Amino acid sequence: MTSDAATTMEGNNPERPAAAAPIYLDHNATTPCDARVVDAMLPYFTGHFGNAASATHDYGSAASAAVETARYEVARLIGAEDKAIVFTSGATESINLAIAGCARFHVERGRHLVSVATEHRAALDCLDALTAEGWQVDLVGVDSDGIVDPGRIAAAIRPDTVLVSAMAANNEIGTLHDLAAIGRVCKARGVFLHCDAAQAAGKEPLDVEAMGIDLLSLSAHKLYGPKGVGALYVRRRDPRVRLTPLMHGGGHERGLRPGTLNVPGIVGFGRACVIAQAEMADERTRLLVLKERLWNALSAQLPGLRRLGHPQRCLAGTLNVVMPGVVAKSLLCATPGVAASIGAACSSLAPKPSHVLRAIGLDWRQAEGAVRFSLGRWTTAAQVDCAAERVLASIAGQRAMTTEGGDRP
Repeated sequence: MTSDAATTMEGNNPERPAAAAPIYLDHNATTPCDARVVDAMLPYFTGHFGNAASATHDYGSAASAAVETARYEVARLIGAEDKAIVFTSGATESINLAIAGCARFHVERGRHLVSVATEHRAALDCLDALTAEGWQVDLVGVDSDGIVDPGRIAAAIRPDTVLVSAMAANNEIGTLHDLAAIGRVCKARGVFLHCDAAQAAGKEPLDVEAMGIDLLSLSAHKLYGPKGVGALYVRRRDPRVRLTPLMHGGGHERGLRPGTLNVPGIVGFGRACVIAQAEMADERTRLLVLKERLWNALSAQLPGLRRLGHPQRCLAGTLNVVMPGVVAKSLLCATPGVAASIGAACSSLAPKPSHVLRAIGLDWRQAEGAVRFSLGRWTTAAQVDCAAERVLASIAGQRAMTTEGGDRP
């Protein structure tokens, strides 16, 4: 591919010249807002600007009706009833409301919680805070592919366990847990199951009833909706889940999440869910092909390249690889034409592998060579080819500099 042909396929922002826009392969971090979503949102910034809680006039009624339509649209994506959807500011708030809210309300049942070692920091930090308040937390380990054994979760559950929290899809390596099996374990033992579905929603089929999920967290910006809006599914029966709210005031969202509703964001979230549900099957197939194309292009030129995550039970667009002899952060800084992310988070004082990479058995040196490429709705084959070329060229350049430096006296 020529460089001219490659640059015409880059970027999704029409206000930037194509040649200046890096190829975006970081969709697990956030997704661009779909133009169809933006079109749905725009009227609710201007003509339909009412407060959904204003019940005495048409402006408020129109806003309230739009929110209820979106509530139904979000619920359909996960097989839930619309009244079970509580709108929030995003998955982090939803996760905290689910875990802390459930633990605090049901404290008479016990002070023990179970989760998985590879959960998102939003869940783990919330669990740490509850530990400081007196709860006991057991984190179940995973295998080298990042899969948690439902039997190990069953073994961790105690008579005083209130809640199990397990994510649907890992944000770093893309591994998918067997939620239905985990749900059966929780149902049999009489404990609630919370699922962080921020990465999986709109990409993989989810059904809270079939999977036995009692609480499920979502975020709009992970599925081509706006930032700053999310949702929490809260089971209303068989069993009913009750939560202690994190905030107070106004009685919005069944008293669980006070504050004036973000009507444009909620409308956009609903539309994003409708689009994702309609296009999910075809998009999964397309992304799987592109992911294998990227893997083949990189592995053909990089002997010893290692793929992280489960080879089959994995998000279609997520490819996390360990590049031997490469420092991922330096590589990506040297490749501004590709927007990807590192698999190891570095503190300000010393580099440390992410907890996910540690949990699947990587040592420090392996982890510092991990790069996550996450493909999305507008990723093309031309972009994949060009990204691979740029990454390989940067690696070759870095290795040449290292060789030259080593030859000096």
